[in-house]
Order: sequence, then C-alpha cells, then structure tokens
Amino acid sequence: MPTWFKRARRQTLAVPATAAALALVLGGCSSGSDETESTGSKSTKTEAGAFPVSIKSALGTAKITEQPERVVTLGQGSTETAIALGHTPVGIESYEWGSDKTGYLPWIHEAVEKNGEKLPTQFAGGEDIDFEAITELEPDVILAPWSGITQEQYDILADIAPTVAYPKLAWSTDWDEQIEIIAKALGAPDEAKTLTTKIEKQLADAAATRPQYKDVSFSYIYTTGPGTLGVFLPEEQRVSMVSSLGLTPDPVVKTFKETEGTASAIIGLENGEKLKDSDLIFTFYSDAKSKKEVEGQKLYAAIPAIKRGSVVAGTDNSFVTASSIINPLTVPWVIDRYLPMIDKAVATLDK
Repeated sequence: MPTWFKRARRQTLAVPATAAALALVLGGCSSGSDETESTGSKSTKTEAGAFPVSIKSALGTAKITEQPERVVTLGQGSTETAIALGHTPVGIESYEWGSDKTGYLPWIHEAVEKNGEKLPTQFAGGEDIDFEAITELEPDVILAPWSGITQEQYDILADIAPTVAYPKLAWSTDWDEQIEIIAKALGAPDEAKTLTTKIEKQLADAAATRPQYKDVSFSYIYTTGPGTLGVFLPEEQRVSMVSSLGLTPDPVVKTFKETEGTASAIIGLENGEKLKDSDLIFTFYSDAKSKKEVEGQKLYAAIPAIKRGSVVAGTDNSFVTASSIINPLTVPWVIDRYLPMIDKAVATLDK
C-alpha cells in the first residue's frame, strides 16, 4: 500500500492521498519480493583515492573500505543513480504503486534490460523492511540517502553492511545532493557533477523546444480529501521539474506558509481563489473515481485554470511517480511524455 504523506523538509518524496485514499508513494511501503536471481555488476572505473571513505549521516557513519560490488538500495532515487553509475543493485525496495506489469518501475526495468543486467531482487521496505531478505543478498553497501528509515532500522542495516542514510532529516535530501552522496559511496565522486549537469541539460534542451512556455505561470496542487487544497512550493521536486521545462511558478505560491517539513502549503479549498492568476494547474489523480470527486467540488471547479481546462493532470501511476522525482533515469523517461500534456494545456490559453 502506498503511504499517505511522506514529510520532508525541502524536496518531498511523496504526495498526500486523494479523497479516494490513494497516494503517490515515493518512498512507499509495498511488500513482497521478486524471485529474479541477481548478482553484483561491475561499476565504472573507480576514481583514484576513492576508498576508504566515510560518509556521515543523521543516523550514523558508513565506513566503506573498498569498491562495493553488491549494492542494495532503499527509498527513492538511489537505484536509478546507482544504475547510471554502472552499478545495477542486487536488491531494491519494492514499489508496487507506480510499477508496470513487470512488477518494476518501468524506467528501472528498461535501463537494466538495456544494459543486459539481471533485474534486482525486490524486497519489502517502508515501515516493514525485510531485513532477512537484505541479509541474504550479502550487500557490500546499503544506499538510503533519500529515505525514511528510522534509527532503529538503520542500526540493524548497519550490522548487515555499511549503510548510507540521509544527511539531516528523513526524505529531505536534495536531488543533486543525493547523486553526490551515492557517487561518493560507489567510488566515483567526480561523476556526480557529470550526472547532475546531464540532467540539467536534458531539461534545458526540452525547454528550448518550447518557447511558448515562456511567461506561462503555474501552480502544482493536491488534495487530501473533500474541502482540502494544498500547493507544492517552488523548491519541491515536481515543481522544480516543471520550472526547468520553462514555465514559471505563480508568484502567489511564495506567499503561502509551508506546512512544517513538507515543501508544500495547506491553504484549504476556500482559498482556491488565490490561484486565480495561475495560467496552468498541475495536479494528479489516483484514479477516475477520485478525479470525478475532486472536480465535482464547486470551489475546486471555480479555480480559473480548472474551469477553462488549463490542467496538466497525471493519472498513470508510473508517470505520476516519475514526474515527482528528479534523477538520471526519471527525467529522460518523463520529458517526452510530459511535453504533449503541457502543450495541450498551454493551447487552452489561446482560446
């Protein structure tokens, strides 16, 4: 089952549930494991002096003495970054909400298949981490810099293998900082900048193809039930991704007070009129039923962008997940799917 809301100081990893009590699960608590056998893959060339290395986190210090070959990942983004660095993990936290018919997040499945690697074993994460499954994978390192693992969970994991947790708060690591941490743990610290620059260029190149997005403002909203309304703040990852594609966050969003540790603000549906100057509204719906319930609220339907159909709303769970996190695999996977959706919404502004 997906989590309702993963709190984060800056770049949140999960979205509040809709009225139908389904949510985006970034950092979710799915269960079960995949039977695919997996072995550690060779990394890109280890940089000179990369090991031994100690990586401090809020929960403890991971001391990695030599190049890890068997990598296990928890939370979100670590799997994708490890793959981009030439390390297909032997095990990853399962994430059913957002996975395709193969049982894997599609961009992960596609990347591993393209590299000719074996798919990682999947295990339960979240509040019910399958420590036994992780132990059986015999990891050399466990990567969880963007996760919600607790001190108790960390202490158990650290007994299995050096474990890299978040620097300060759970679910609060910036996307570029996460890449930096993982690259350091895998012996390729200089590659972090390469990956970050590539992501920024992919987004900038896409923006360059859409001059019509210039001066188009937007707000990215969500609901947690009837009468509720929340707005993601500019630093939140899904907002940052849209901004990088050339659109501009509605200035009014900066006037909203952040709900502690969420990179979002709960403003209430009664304040929906404050979004009157947003050219576009970005949001998501967990299914057709919840979409109908949310849009059926008079105050919601009265928001100008909603009323004229200037809405970009993901309904496919895989897309909603990928468009909510920035990493080396999600960004290229999302761009070609996002642009037509945004184009359609922008076109309503000419009517």
